[in-house]
Order: sequence, then C-alpha cells, then structure tokens
Amino acid sequence: MSRTADRPAQGEALSRAVWDVLADQGLDRLTVRAVAAAAGCTTGLVMHRFPNRRALLVHARELLHETTRGRVEALEAGAASPREALRAVLRQGMAIDAATARESVVWTGFLAAAVADEELLATHRQNNRAWRERVERLVAAAAPEWPGGRVASVTLGLIAMTEGMAAFGAADPVAYPVADQERMLDDALAAYGLDAGTGRRGAP
Repeated sequence: MSRTADRPAQGEALSRAVWDVLADQGLDRLTVRAVAAAAGCTTGLVMHRFPNRRALLVHARELLHETTRGRVEALEAGAASPREALRAVLRQGMAIDAATARESVVWTGFLAAAVADEELLATHRQNNRAWRERVERLVAAAAPEWPGGRVASVTLGLIAMTEGMAAFGAADPVAYPVADQERMLDDALAAYGLDAGTGRRGAP
C-alpha cells in the first residue's frame, strides 16, 4: 500500500486486512505484523491506526457489529410479517454461507480474547445486549399477546440455539450443513409457536 494512497482507501484496506487475518488465520495470528502483510503495507502504517492487538480486536468486533446491523435492518424492512422478520434475522446469524461463517469465526475469536480482558468484554457485552434487545423486540412483535417473561425466555432460547449453530456450522460445515441449521431454526420456531407458516402460537 503506497504512503501516497488516500486515507479512506488506506483505512478500507487495513479494515479488510484485520478482518481477513482474524477470520482466516485465527486469534493467535492476529498481530500488527500479520495485518501489515495482509494489507501490503508497513507495520508503522498499521500501528498509526491500531497501536496494539487490543485495538485490532476492537476494530474487528466493530466491523462485525456494523455489518450485521446493516444486514438485519434491511431484512426487517423487507419482511412481510413480524414472524418472517424474526426468522430472517435469526437465520442470518447462523453460518449459512461463506460470509456468515467467517463472521462467526471473528465473533468466536473476539469472545475468546475478551474472557481475559475487561475492556474487550465490555465491548462484547454492549454489542451482545443490543442483539438480545433486537431479537426480544422481534419476538414481542411476533407474539404480542405474550407476557414479558415469556418473551424474554423464548428470546434466550432462540439466541442460544442460533449462536450455537453458528459456531458449530463455521467450525464443521460437514457435520452441521446449512440445511440442518435451517431445519433446527424452523423446528425451534415451530416449537415456540412462532413459525411463519401457521397462525398458531405457543401458550404463554
């Protein structure tokens, strides 16, 4: 990367390099040197923007949050009903294609690092709670007659299932193929009475 390159292009290349290293090489390989190699620039240029490994990780997590938020907002806006919106938003959070599988690897890598770092953990909690609030809002819209406790309980169950599928599907797509992940999602929604194909809802 040329030093004369415009700053937006430099920033985009560095962001892509941070993401690629963490997604393709893993948490242990995420270093300033590895990002510089992936971006085709000097370590000094990387350190000017990301002075340490924590900064690299925070940036990767912020990219994941922004990417996911943009996608789910579009899915919500395009859904024909609250139940369809709920399914679409939960589905995109699983490892259903190459892009979402990489996102799952980044999410898992960040969480592994955050366990021993309170600053990283605070970032994770903030973003994860925003995700929980979104899913809870969608569940409430899909079953408006449910009491708050029921909505909260179902939200936790759906998040646990889909995030588990995302992690397993990214790590072992042969054992957890996309079709099985989608079937598990549909089965879970049906068990809660939230499937989009019927008018049935689970009892509060």
